[in-house]
Amino acid sequence: MNPHNKGWLKDYLEFRKELLKNISSENSRKSSHPEHSLYRILQPTGLMYGQSVGEVPLPNYDEWDEKERMKVLLAESLISSSLLNYDKPVKTPEDLSVVILKTLESIGNFYNNIFPELSTPTKTLLGRKKSPLELAEKILDKRIEHTARFEGNFWSFFFHNSLLFLDVFIYGQWMHTNADRIVVDFFRYEREELRFSVTKVIAAAAHANKEVVYEERKLYEHFLQSTDLSSERRREALKIFEDGFAMEDINLPTENSWLLKKFFLEIAILTIWADKKVEQAELDFLKRFTHYLGVSDEDLENSMIAIEGFVLEHWEQLEHLQDKQDYQQVSEQFVRRVARVAEKNKSRIFKEIKENDNVLNLMRKARSNELTLEEKEEVRLQLIHILKTIPTFVIVSLPQRFLTLPILLKILPKNLFADGVPD
Repeated sequence: MNPHNKGWLKDYLEFRKELLKNISSENSRKSSHPEHSLYRILQPTGLMYGQSVGEVPLPNYDEWDEKERMKVLLAESLISSSLLNYDKPVKTPEDLSVVILKTLESIGNFYNNIFPELSTPTKTLLGRKKSPLELAEKILDKRIEHTARFEGNFWSFFFHNSLLFLDVFIYGQWMHTNADRIVVDFFRYEREELRFSVTKVIAAAAHANKEVVYEERKLYEHFLQSTDLSSERRREALKIFEDGFAMEDINLPTENSWLLKKFFLEIAILTIWADKKVEQAELDFLKRFTHYLGVSDEDLENSMIAIEGFVLEHWEQLEHLQDKQDYQQVSEQFVRRVARVAEKNKSRIFKEIKENDNVLNLMRKARSNELTLEEKEEVRLQLIHILKTIPTFVIVSLPQRFLTLPILLKILPKNLFADGVPD
């Protein structure tokens, strides 16, 4: 599979058939809210932060460039959103094929209507009608070429490419509508309003410590280039950034979306990270912003865990972030946060360990014998699995590579085995 070649979308659908089947099965089970499920899928990939460093099990994925990765990631995110929001059960391969076909048609209609700058003819020069697959592939090619940026550093990518998340969010609403003129006008309006709201969030976060540094100002100007806002709106956004902006004046066009609020919150957190140090005034701002959004302090803490975990998992790839954040500091903060969650769920963890024969047997062995490397890895994976049973980590992804066995033992409640391994 090569995303640079014609036919890449067909190859992608074939290679990712099992994943897509699992997503549609999750929707059928209705085990969690679709927005929670979509966040769990999107956040580890980096799409919300304009990054494409998440691992995707596709042939030659490591050899693709940033543009190719982001294109496939956008396709997967749109299709995942469609499957999670589909209103009928998907029980057979035939059902899944029907849903995928409808999704491809919907993606083509969405971009052709809501992104007129990407408008793509539905027929070839010879008059043949393009298939939904052909049309969706061409439009996704154009979407990445038109907006995404793949030169620069973490912050350039963040301020340019994070808006691709809004494509996925708006598409999740669009797929349930009929594309008449009124509906199209509404979604075009929402697209602009949401993008303008993001500029306000970034401006408010940058002013949180009452000091805007040169780098923050340049990044903001770069960000505006990717928004496709009108000249008048851009001038207004620049004035907002220079003068400061009260969070109370940020309008949320879609008031009831938990996923959109999480995006705004995590955009604010990363904007604050763009400076080398996070000051108390900035932490106070995040708490006020959390309450303004109408989400809980727990959501703020979980977003901090999600971002810190993402950064730690991909530290080597995010090389341009390394001069802005100290690895040791981020690591210690992350361990403390996860340890607090583990302590609150001590009884659940204890119960899960008691019911896990593999972990029990290996921990009993560790009392008198050194475990082999394979056994240590087995304990590590089992402990991560146990942590994933905690409700917080059903939604928030844990950084698999970062969580070594020594770190996991720091995270687990200190007196969990005070009386020895349970029998």
